[in-house]
Formats: sequence, structure tokens, C-alpha cells
Amino acid sequence: MDNMGLRSASHLALRAVRCSLGLAPKPKSCLSTAAGYLGEKNILLMGPPGAGKTTVGRIVACRLGLPAVDVDDDVLETTWKMPVASKLVAVGGERFLQEEGQALCNFSASGCVVSLTGSNPLHPEAMQHVKGSGVVIYLDVDSEEILHRLHILKVDRIVGQEAGLSIRDILRYRKQFYEKWLDVRVLCGRGDTAEEVAEKVLQAVERYHNHAAETYVSTRSDGERPSSETTHFSDVVVEGLASDGGLYVPKNGFPKMGAREWLRLVDMTYQEQALVLLEKCIHPLDVSALDLREIIYKAYASNFSSEDVAPVKHLIHNTYIQELFHGPTASFKDLALQLMPQLFAHCLPPMCNYLILVATSGDTGSAVLSGFGGLRGADRRRTGVLVFFPEEGVSEIQKLQMTSSNQSNAKAVSVRSDFDFCQKSIKRMFGESGLTGHLAVEYGTVLSTANSINWARLLPQVVYHSTAYLNLCRDGVICFGEPVDVCIPTGNFGNAMSAVYAREMGIPIRKVLCASNHNRVVSDFINTGDYDLRERRLTPSHSPAIDILKSSNLERFIYHVSDGDGRLVKDLFTRLDRQQHFRLPGPLLGRVQQEVQAGWCSEADCLAAIQSVHAQAGYIMDTHTAVAKVVADRLRDATCPVVICSTAHYGKFAPAVFKALQMENMPQGPLEQLETLRRTAAIPGTHRDIMTCVRGGYRQGHPVCEADYSVLVEEVENMIQDSFLKVM
Repeated sequence: MDNMGLRSASHLALRAVRCSLGLAPKPKSCLSTAAGYLGEKNILLMGPPGAGKTTVGRIVACRLGLPAVDVDDDVLETTWKMPVASKLVAVGGERFLQEEGQALCNFSASGCVVSLTGSNPLHPEAMQHVKGSGVVIYLDVDSEEILHRLHILKVDRIVGQEAGLSIRDILRYRKQFYEKWLDVRVLCGRGDTAEEVAEKVLQAVERYHNHAAETYVSTRSDGERPSSETTHFSDVVVEGLASDGGLYVPKNGFPKMGAREWLRLVDMTYQEQALVLLEKCIHPLDVSALDLREIIYKAYASNFSSEDVAPVKHLIHNTYIQELFHGPTASFKDLALQLMPQLFAHCLPPMCNYLILVATSGDTGSAVLSGFGGLRGADRRRTGVLVFFPEEGVSEIQKLQMTSSNQSNAKAVSVRSDFDFCQKSIKRMFGESGLTGHLAVEYGTVLSTANSINWARLLPQVVYHSTAYLNLCRDGVICFGEPVDVCIPTGNFGNAMSAVYAREMGIPIRKVLCASNHNRVVSDFINTGDYDLRERRLTPSHSPAIDILKSSNLERFIYHVSDGDGRLVKDLFTRLDRQQHFRLPGPLLGRVQQEVQAGWCSEADCLAAIQSVHAQAGYIMDTHTAVAKVVADRLRDATCPVVICSTAHYGKFAPAVFKALQMENMPQGPLEQLETLRRTAAIPGTHRDIMTCVRGGYRQGHPVCEADYSVLVEEVENMIQDSFLKVM
């Protein structure tokens, strides 16, 4: 059916709830300067000693025509009638912090640029007081640069520095307090001048107060008719699919970062890198910096078996492999789906239940069940997950991971069909206003999705493509600015699309190489411009996660390469739905091939690559990674490093690995298979969570339904009744 113009009842119900609770975004007039946004509010500059708060504050104040207040000079010394340094010597560090905090509690100003002291954030009552008067901007300056500046100023001791502690120790300790109180981070690149930092402050203030400008649009919007409602990050996370059937994308594209900012991230942990990057992509009025930090540090913790979360390892010659399988379900999907459910729960308006519908070709299902199963309390009671997967289209261990989940809010159902039928059925449910309206009215339940069509699924993947490049910089393989190629096994195109977005942010990815198995619809499309599903049948492979014919995220890619031509996107994908075919306009095909290249790999070549790499490097790849290795070797020109995305641990596809390594007498049970491979392979080691799952026992049976849309709808309604209508 044609979804254009349809406003699904669930979409409208969600918007109505937001409006009734005062959560709907309010239109704001366009103001020419940051001062216009401020009114009587202050700009509060926060950061360690030596960050340049006073100098930057004076520049910002001058640019805005506002008074500048330096807490050291204008508050503390005025109150104490003595220099700050003398006060510290007179009363000692602990008493100094108390009196400093009390002085700040008595301070009052409006419409000023206020430079706080480096130790103000250590006093909670004082910071609560001043934070209410304006926006807190954290000048995040590299610690080594701070130490250099303090050395030049001949500062060898700062507040709170007791015997045995270095200034470096104090800076590291204080960072947690700066991140607790910030509204917006200004990431200061190494070598940034005070004027450049001041300009970043002005941009940060304008962004913070102009939430209305940071909106999302559908890939099928024509851009001519003004929308009666704006759509923000918190909306797209919960809604998943746009009401016209398109996918959400940021209206103004991705934020750009310069080389000096990227270099700041090189020595950070994965969690710190993720926090900086996602702060730039998620407006703080949708998810505050403090909440985002808590979400990220919960998402990437001991649930990942590698401290690096997504480490990059040298494989052979100039080829590197990014291991994306260290999460709880041994799949790259964990990098998004340990984070996305928490974002979803954070953005939920009250008073509604939500059922997450997911179609999976293997890895997404278990990752979704793990991620949403980790919700607690009210979030868990209000959120259910229903996964549909092809009965014969996933590996034994993938099936075991999904069907052994014992979460009360989650269920997996297999379908006697393929992934494309499951995905098409879910999209049809979202498009049928009668169904979504019935669920909203009868059960107070709104449908959403956690597939990569949901923006919150795609966004975290941009992080690991960025960190792969930064890891190569850290390890001395490249210098920032030198190119790399990235090769990605792709079916639904979300992983490849996130690499394109990482490049848009400023990561020097030269070629995005898309690798297909013999179900090569994506490869054929990129090489010919024809997307043709006529007479094409899905053939099971050793790499089932990319056994997909209808690639949803290609819609975002075509929107990207067509410079946001929503009318063209709508026409192409409507034609695909109706005629099973479309052809790109000639000039646009050239743009596609500038952005990405593609190839495909036979089953025999896939298995041969596993055997070859194991013989040369002692490393076992899974089947999807092997597909990428084959395609990377064919398409790269060896003038720069190539990073292969290893999207799953080989243990999930043990029978294919046995076949590739030509190992005889393969055990029948998954546990025995994994134990045998453990004795064969040293790199990478066995995956602890796969072993735990398999040792937990074999499947006792699971729901299987026929390839009938009405049967899937019945499963949805049953899941809602079981999840939300129980008497507790």
C-alpha cells in the first residue's frame, strides 16, 4: 500500500501524549546572536586551572557586549579582601574549598559571562546555585596542555593538592566533577587559540538555546511543505519509522570536527570517545550530558569482554581487523543495542506502553533481547520486545541465543520464511493505521522498532568506525589525515551507512567497501545502479546475517548522495514496493560509486579465506568477516591500510568454520563444537557469553509460525496481552 500521507494512529497517539505533558518542542524565533538567546541568563565557563576561562570569558563578553565576571578576581578577592593565593596559604586546602563555595553561594548576577574557578565544581551547593542562573560550558582542555601552561606560569601547586599528589593526579580527579555539572562541552583542540575557543563557546551557546534548529526529517519528505510539528532526537528514538514510511535523518547533516579535535580523542578510552562524539550528535535538551554519560558508561562496561570494547588488531600485511564481537551476544549489534534501549527508555513519555518489533537475520535478535532485557523497574514494565526470525535462516547458536532468553518482557518467534518477509511484515504493521490505532486505543500500546531503521541504532555505529581510525593513529600505524579503507560485510546497509557518516564527521576514510555474499543485491546495485528483486530468490549461505534482499538503509544512502532529494527517494522506493525494481538516474550512480565500492564473495571463497588466514596468522575469522576479507583483497589497491569489520565471533558459526578448516569428525552438539575449536584456535579466544549460553542447556522448543501476515499480527497482540495486561 502507498504510505504517503498516512499518519499512523500510534504516531499521532505518541505526539498527543507528548503535547499533553508539555513535552512537545516549542517554536522559537531565529535570533542573530547568542546574546539574544540568553536574556537574563549567564554563560558560566568551567574548567581546570590553566584552561583559559578568564581570557576566553573576556573575549566572549566583548563579542556579546556583556559584562565579564571572574570569580577569582571579582568575587573571592573582593569578599576576602586578600589575594586568593594568600587565602589558600592562610587557611589550607579543605577550609579554602568551604569558604570558596560559600562565597559563590552568595554571588548573584544575570546576563554576564562568568569565569568560574577551577575548584568551584567541587562544591555541590555552590554549583547548584550558579547552574540555575545560566548555561555551564566546560572548556575541555588536554591535561598535557594544562600542565604546560601551568609550568610557564610557574604554578606548582593547586587547590586540593596534598603531599604525594601531582597536579596531573588532581586534574584527573577533578574531571568527574566537571562532567557532572556541564551543560555543554567545548572540546579544545591541541593548539587552539583563545579566539578559536571563544568562537566555539559562542557556537555552543547558540546550539544549546536553539533546540528547534536541531531536527530530523524523513528520507521521503519533499522539503517544500513546512511541517506543522518539529521532530527531535527524543521523538525519532521512540517513533523509529517516520509516519510517511521513510527513515529519519538529521535535517542539517552531521556535525564536523577538525583535526585538532580528533587528535584529542586518540588517547581516550572508548567510553570517553563515545561520550564526546554522541554529545555532538544528540542535543543536550534531548539527553543531558550527565544522563548521556551515565548511559554510555553503563552500556560499555564489564558486559564487554575487552576493555577496549572494539579493539583493532593487525591481521596480515597492511590489513587490520576491528573486533566488534566482544559484547554479550558476540555480534557487532551489541555496540548499538547495549546503548539504544537506555536511550529509548530515557526518551519515553509517560502513560504509554511500547512494544519493540524486530526482524532479524540472526544477530540483531539476540542483541535486542539482551539490550532491552537489561532495562529495570518501570522502564522494563512498560517496554516489551518481540523478535521475528527465519526458522531456517540462522545458525544453531544464533537460534539458541534468541530462544533461551528468559526475560519477562521479551520473546522470539521463528517464521517459516526468510528475513525479508519478516521485515516487510513489520513495516506493513507500522503503515496500517487501523492496526496501530487498535493497539493504541485497546491496549494503550505504541509500536516501535530497534532495527537499524531506528536512528538510535545507527548512531552508535558511527562511534566505532571513528575509534578504529583513532586506534591506528594511537598505535603509530598512520598519522591523522592519512587515509584508510574500511570493508564491511553488509546486508541491510546500516553498518556501511554509519561508516559514510563517520567520514562526514571528519574521519579520513577513503573507500567504504561493501561486501556481499552470493545474495549480492547490494553489490549489484552499487555497480550497476539497478535494484532488481524480480526473479531474485534468497539463497541461504554460511553468512546468514547478510542474507537480505531488501536493504532498508539504502534509503538513507540514496537520500545522502542525492543531497536530500526526498521526492526522488519516495519515488524510487515506492517503485520498489510495487514493481520490485528501480534504476538510479545516471549522474547519481556516479555519485554512489564515489562514495562506496562493492563486491561479492562465493561460498567457496568465503571458506577458503578462513582457512588461508588461519594458516598464515593463526587467526580464525567468522564467515561474515571472511566475506569482507575476500572483497577487500579484490577491491583495495594496497596504498593505505584497510580495516575489516569483524561483525561476529566465529563460535556462532562453528559448523562452517569446521568445514573451512577441513576438520574431520565434527561433534554434533554446539558445546562440543566450541570446545573443539577452543583447542584449535588461540586467536581470538572463545567467547565467554557464547559458552555460558550453550552450557546453559539446549532449546526446549520455541514458537514457530507460518509465513502469514495475519499470524504475525496475532503474535503481536498476544505479546501485548502477555506483557502489559497481567495482574501483578
